[in-house]
Parts: sequence; structure tokens; C-alpha cells
Amino acid sequence: MKKICLCFQIHQPYRLRRYRFFDIGNSHYYTDDYLNEEVFERIADTCYIPANRMLLELLKAYPDFSVSFSISGLAIEQMEYYKPELIESFKELVATGRVELIAEPYAHSLSSLFDPVEFRSQVRMQQAKLRELFGVERSRVLCNTELIYSDEIASEIAAMGYEGIITEGAKHVLGWKSPNYLYEAVSAPKTKLLLRNAQLSELVTNHFSDYGSPEYPVTADKLLGRVKWLPEGEDFTLLYMNYEVLGSMNRPETGIFEFFKALPLLAPSYDVSFTTPSGLLDEHKSVAPLSVAYPISWAGEEKSTNEWTGNILQQGAIEKLRLWGERVHALDDRRLLQDWLYLQSADHFYYMNTINWGGHPFSPYTSPYDAFNNYMNVLSDLLLRVEEQAPSSIETEELNSYQQTIHAQDERIALLEQELSKLKAAKG
Repeated sequence: MKKICLCFQIHQPYRLRRYRFFDIGNSHYYTDDYLNEEVFERIADTCYIPANRMLLELLKAYPDFSVSFSISGLAIEQMEYYKPELIESFKELVATGRVELIAEPYAHSLSSLFDPVEFRSQVRMQQAKLRELFGVERSRVLCNTELIYSDEIASEIAAMGYEGIITEGAKHVLGWKSPNYLYEAVSAPKTKLLLRNAQLSELVTNHFSDYGSPEYPVTADKLLGRVKWLPEGEDFTLLYMNYEVLGSMNRPETGIFEFFKALPLLAPSYDVSFTTPSGLLDEHKSVAPLSVAYPISWAGEEKSTNEWTGNILQQGAIEKLRLWGERVHALDDRRLLQDWLYLQSADHFYYMNTINWGGHPFSPYTSPYDAFNNYMNVLSDLLLRVEEQAPSSIETEELNSYQQTIHAQDERIALLEQELSKLKAAKG
């Protein structure tokens, strides 16, 4: 019997308010509370609440059905603030015993790429939140932000004691091999790799509402048929997708809820059942080590981290975070640490990416440069607050006066102009 491991990602960042250059040093409140509440409540009403209700019904009706979630700490915070009934809804799901909650960095951050200490700290924070609210003592499997993974990151995750890691089944890593097997990290052989089947996951996420797609219509029979006829030896497949595929990315009128309701109903007739990531660890052995020298993710054709780290705007912002992390934590200022945490969400850097120049559907900014400028204004103010509490003697590396802040702003403007000129030239 073939098995489907169904995993959903849930994350919402704290979006920044419009923060002007002249706000630096004068205002220390950074988030756009109105926008954050509006977005979260809209997605909760169209996706989270009805999807949870549907899954609970399926879990009660089909004893073989199971599902797993990777929920960021920031998403859980917003559930508590804006929709506390969602917390109760997830408690009901977890109480069925067939819903697995997976570990991930609290802020859905890129810390695994540049700050191992921060990465470990955020994973511990998220696990503490799961334990506090849902009674989950410890997750066995970790899913890094945007499925980011490398051999170096695997070593960090193994050192934290996790038995498995969910990442992308990238073609340039797998070569001729299939993602529908359990592998092991070459840098930590006891840690198993569970690979997302991109083709089957994207059948739902990219093609379900695309009337022009050759895959349309996407039906439960079509998906289950492809799982049933996986080659011999490929006994499972992992489908990992954004939870917003239910009701938000695909509106209810598209039939997306009926599609998921049909999966456990029709699965027995295709000799298909469901399992969780921990179930895969218990039921299967690794077939081979897998080496990933450079970080991969689930984004784009390249499956690289370029969506978040690919240009000089993103790299400059990340480098500033890396340089100041230790000093921020040394101050032990609760408000400062909270702001620092919120600024680490991968979303802020995604808004700065120029790969798909022309706007991003989830970005609150008019351009990547607008996103960069706003973010750096906020970061500059936060660093000034750090300087006030613990002045630095390394003037060449840190901002410790308004004059340096103004100079940095001038440099950023010049940088934006250069990047814009290059993009305009590239577009003809």
C-alpha cells in the first residue's frame, strides 16, 4: 500500500509600518497593527478556520487519515491575539492523536544560514510554545524555514537531537534518484531526510485553479492515481504546501475543499493511505546518504535561497543582522529582543528580491527598493537603541551617531539607484 504524508506550512510575519527616515530616533514602534490584523483575520476566515473544521471532520470520519503542520511562533502569536478560537481548533486536531506538529524556527527566519546560535534559540522557542499550548513535549522532525537545508545545517539540527528533517527533493541534488524514499544526511547519518515531492505538491498548489494548465482539472482521482502507480519500491510520497492553498490561494468556489474531502474517501479504492513524518521514520529505513553542499529551498526553478539572499540589498541587510546579533542578546531587553525577533522573518527579505521584479502578490511594498529602504530605516532605529544602552568602540562596523545613520542612508540611496539602472538596462 502506498502512503501520502500530508504536511502544511503556516506562517504570518509582522509586517512593518511605513517608517520614514525622519522617524529614526523619534519613534520605536515598527509594526503595522492594522494591516497585520486585517491580513490575519481575512486568511483565518477564508482558510484556517474552515480548513481546520474540515480536517477535524475527516479525522473523525476516517481512522486512517492523518496530517502534519509546521507552524511558526509568529503565526501562533497572531492566533492568540486576533483569533484565539484558532488555538482551540488546533488543540482539537492535536487531541485526535493523528496530527503531528513539526519543529521550525520561531520567527520563520533565515538564521540557519548565518547565525547557528540564533537558529537553535528560535527552534527552542517554537518548541516551548507548542508544549505550552498543545502539550507537544518534543517534535521528532524539524522543518526549516522555506525548507532551507544543507549539510552544515543538518549538523546543527542533528546536534539538537531531531531524528528527521523535511526539505525539498531538488532535482539538481537528487539527479536520477527519486524523492519518494527516506535518505540520510551525509554530515549526520543518524538524521533522516524526508523529501518533498515537488511535482505532486505543485499539482495542487500551482495547477488547481489554473484553467490554462494542461493538468486542469486537478481531481482527487488524478492525484491518488499517480500515487498508486509510483514505481515499485517507492512506498510513500511527501506533499508539503502552504496551508493557504485551502480557501485563500484557491477560493472555496474552485472546489478545493471538496478535493481534500475526497482524498481519504477515495484513497482505499486506490490502495493508498496516509501517514505522518514520524510514521515515515518508524516505517522506513534510509536507502542512501544525500549530500547538499550548498543551501537549497523549495523556491523557484533553481531551488536555491536566492529569493531571500540573492542580491546586494538582501545581503547587506542580513550582514547587519549577523553583526549585531550578539550585542542585542547581551542586553537582555525584552522589548528590544521582541523587535529583533520580528525583524528576522524571511518575508522581509523576500520583499526585497528582484528575481521576479514587478511586484510580489504578498508584498505590502511598491518595489524591492521600497521594501529595503523601509526595513533599513527600522533596523537603523533599532541599532541606535542598542547603541544607547551599550555603546560600541568599533566605530567602523557600527552605527553610533546620527551622522553615521545619515551617511548610511546616502549610501543606500546610491545603491538603489545603481541596482535600478542595472534592472532597467536588463529589461531593454
